[in-house]
Amino acid sequence: MSGATTLSEAAGAVQGAERQGWGARRPTALLVLADGEILEGFGVGATGSAVGEVCFNTAMTGYEEILTDPSYAGQIITFTFPHIGVVGTNEEDIETVNLAASAGARGAIFRAEIGEASNYRATRRLDDWLAARGIIGLTGVDTRALTAAIRRSGMPNAVIAHRLDGRFDRAALAAEAAAWPGIDGMDLVPAVTSAQRYDWDQTSWTLERGYGTRQRADYRVVAVDYGIKRNILRLLSDYGCAATVAPATASAEDILALKPDGVFLSNGPGDPAETGKYAVPTIRALLETRIPLFGICLGHQMLGLAVGARTIKMPQGHHGANHPVKDFTTGKVEIVSMNHGFAVDAASLPANVRQTHVSLFDGSNCGIALDDRPAFSVQYHPEASPGPRDSHYLFARFVAAMAEAKKASRAPSAR
Repeated sequence: MSGATTLSEAAGAVQGAERQGWGARRPTALLVLADGEILEGFGVGATGSAVGEVCFNTAMTGYEEILTDPSYAGQIITFTFPHIGVVGTNEEDIETVNLAASAGARGAIFRAEIGEASNYRATRRLDDWLAARGIIGLTGVDTRALTAAIRRSGMPNAVIAHRLDGRFDRAALAAEAAAWPGIDGMDLVPAVTSAQRYDWDQTSWTLERGYGTRQRADYRVVAVDYGIKRNILRLLSDYGCAATVAPATASAEDILALKPDGVFLSNGPGDPAETGKYAVPTIRALLETRIPLFGICLGHQMLGLAVGARTIKMPQGHHGANHPVKDFTTGKVEIVSMNHGFAVDAASLPANVRQTHVSLFDGSNCGIALDDRPAFSVQYHPEASPGPRDSHYLFARFVAAMAEAKKASRAPSAR
């Protein structure tokens, strides 16, 4: 980085420039990295401290959906776009379903101060919204320098802290950051999954109408909740699926007792290998029934583990709304939204599983399909809207698989 040898010096340069315009202020928030380096800034949102893994997100908007995505549990998000909060927040764009759970990001890091909201849908400013949700925010940091450091050295563990008086026990915070074991080897799904099953019938948002209600139910789907996002469920409703959401620990017997036409495996946080200890046996039992399966994000990784592949930790992960992915089944490239720090190792896929999608950024696996079962999954979020609807065809593929399975079940047995 030009003009600074450490992240702390870069942050100090940013604060010095800002104080010329705002007047000298004592820093009221810190990011304390596990290696002892400290970035000073100004606090917004909730006060207190939280420990987590620091990642970066390249999206320019959609920050409310990002901050409430359960897949970010255990993480502190650095927003690379400098002006976050310009459209405010509302009560419609929250992605986590289980509002009582500690779902979503543990903290957020911004370059610029949060200003007044300018959008007709806004109900409050982002800083007020952060405080209400218990999310600690840090402004005045050179997020470009922090992002560059993550790209060089990987996602660090850190503590984000905010005190109105600016008085911190820095040694204690550094010790907490260093002692935190990190997401690798951590099952975070229990903190975000639903405690009991429930039905869903809300459809997607449209201008002037808002959210609707599903009017038909052509297929019954059980969605296994590893940290499911609302818009996934809305897309299932849009495609005529009556969805019942089941906890992550639901057994194959529990799921099949609901007589579904298909099973959806949701997104979620943490190390897939740890979640797989209880999720994989269930998925393998479902695969034996040949019921159509569709997975997204952690659900993709669960399907990969269930067929015998392995997952690997990524140095910086993929977090943003501008990721190009190629679909080998069509030859087309779609721009997708991603949020994952682990990936399925394509080299470990068995012979009966083919790679269907690949990241054009780094060549990592982004989709698989089984040749001998109606099961497929992707490592990105087709329900999000960067394309804006490049990836909705995946829900149509899932519906087509269920339609084919229903047709086969009604066909007379061959004699």
